[in-house]
Amino acid sequence: MRRGVKRWAAPLGVNALLVLGAALTMAPLVWMVSASVMPTGEASSFPPGFIPSRITFEHYRDLFQRLSLGRAFGSSLLLASSVTFCSVILNSMAGYAFAKLRFPGRDRLFRVLLLGMVIPVQIAMLPLFLLMRSLGLVNTYLGVILPSAAGIFGIFLVRQFARSIPDELLDAARVDGASEWLIYRRLVLPLLKPVLVTLGVFMFLGTWNDFLWPLVVLTDDTKYTLPVALANLVGEHAQDTELMMAGSVLTVLPVLLLFLAMQRAYIEGITAGGLKE
Repeated sequence: MRRGVKRWAAPLGVNALLVLGAALTMAPLVWMVSASVMPTGEASSFPPGFIPSRITFEHYRDLFQRLSLGRAFGSSLLLASSVTFCSVILNSMAGYAFAKLRFPGRDRLFRVLLLGMVIPVQIAMLPLFLLMRSLGLVNTYLGVILPSAAGIFGIFLVRQFARSIPDELLDAARVDGASEWLIYRRLVLPLLKPVLVTLGVFMFLGTWNDFLWPLVVLTDDTKYTLPVALANLVGEHAQDTELMMAGSVLTVLPVLLLFLAMQRAYIEGITAGGLKE
């Protein structure tokens, strides 16, 4: 009997700790959503309540009508979608080339690229900004999109997955007279779909949540993304907790729903990319 109790005690204890950890993690998010629909001033009371006395959407209405946050939402959606599309195309090309195409200095060049992963982003930001300024891309959406269109991590991720594509399959297509572009478009892209879904989700989330680079490049407040626009609102409406929580919900909820919808494909792509040899 004791042995049976001990056998169940350990799993129950672990599960209880996991549930507690999940509850502690979700509590701030749940309160954020709840506070966003509270009447003005209710979220600042002490102790703060979890359930609103009455539900109101006036703070969301103010964000879109009075503070024009809908424009920032559109900017974030445009930039995140553009970066994701460009990243999936360019990284898939580069990753496939490093995995399967033979050209002089391929492995040496790839090792040099990997060294770039250890350089902090903040260090590369100044020369990158000077480059964008010399190209006349400061305060343009293109200046935000181009630096993220192809990244070392994306190339590495696609390369690891693409190495699993059989060489015999590619050689057979070449023997049949298929061009390299046709092989990439008709054969390689469908096979890379799992890792490209993962890369797309990763890039969309990263671009949507990015604060520093859009803040540096974009100087016109009409082009600000959601994180930057929300940060600017803090100075003017720091005491309006409910309004700030509504803005936070608009920033977090779309990417959270996207991740939940694509979670299985995202994890499968990451796992497969790490296990392929």
